[in-house]
Amino acid sequence: MMTDELLRSQLPHTLRQIDLPGLGDLYRGKVRDNYSRGDRIVMITTDRVSAFDHVLGTIPFKGEVLSRLAAFWFEKVKDLAPTHLLDQPDPSVMVVKRAKALPIEIVIRGYITGSLWRDYQGGKTDAYGIAWPKGLKKDQALEQAVITPSTKAEYGKHDEPISEAELLRQGLVSPQLWSEATAIARKLFQRGQEWARSRGLILVDTKYEMGTVDGKLVVIDEIHTPDSSRYWVADGYEARLAKGAEQEMLDKENIRQWLIQEHGFSGQGKPPPLTDDVRVMLARKYIEVYERLTGERFVSTVGSVEERIKRNLAAKGYLGQR
Repeated sequence: MMTDELLRSQLPHTLRQIDLPGLGDLYRGKVRDNYSRGDRIVMITTDRVSAFDHVLGTIPFKGEVLSRLAAFWFEKVKDLAPTHLLDQPDPSVMVVKRAKALPIEIVIRGYITGSLWRDYQGGKTDAYGIAWPKGLKKDQALEQAVITPSTKAEYGKHDEPISEAELLRQGLVSPQLWSEATAIARKLFQRGQEWARSRGLILVDTKYEMGTVDGKLVVIDEIHTPDSSRYWVADGYEARLAKGAEQEMLDKENIRQWLIQEHGFSGQGKPPPLTDDVRVMLARKYIEVYERLTGERFVSTVGSVEERIKRNLAAKGYLGQR
């Protein structure tokens, strides 16, 4: 595990954004700077961290952890579904096939927690179109994984839950494509949960993004990363559940809880600045989940992420191409 000293020394070198117009047309999302040309997109995962639809700042090594972990998972599930990954010329960069993205995120949940728990408590679960049993406890396992789709909002706007019936009624996705997408999502989630469990973790919930390439469904963006998923430490889960204590989290929820508990912030107004301590804390959590899932030590070099990316892209012939 990287020392806090190393993580702190990377703080001034994190990647907030990268401007490489030679790669193509830029779309800057919450975390990624995507450059597209023709049927190819160069996806650069920055070190930005967002919560409650606000970009808050940067986390040391975050982009590298996410890209390396996404590539690890894409390899692990390639027998279940094709993915858009073509090449990984740098630890923070994925070159992918351009896909026509479905306008829906497929959120799948094995436990009742987070926003679903807040909605359940407040009697606001109607949007999901699911009959939830009464008497559920926070962080309790559901009898079977449930899919709670959400609309995909533009950067700065909020994704909204939508029921399966409503998304089909609106014609956002055809019934056949939706059936295929949700079947794949369930298989991916089962694989993810089984692997996580074998590594002493619980994959609590996650979201998948899918799109079509030449009419065929592919998995896009990232999967099973601590940005797009919740991970809990399995050891002690039952004891924490019985006591009503918070689970041990190795994902982005740590920063959401810091915002809520330390600053009373849950999206309204201007977010507080991240302290160096909380930036290092989240880096440590992300690296721990990476190491647990992959079984490998996370090794990287302190220094400019931007310069390393430029160097690697140039070496692989991506920079300077027309």
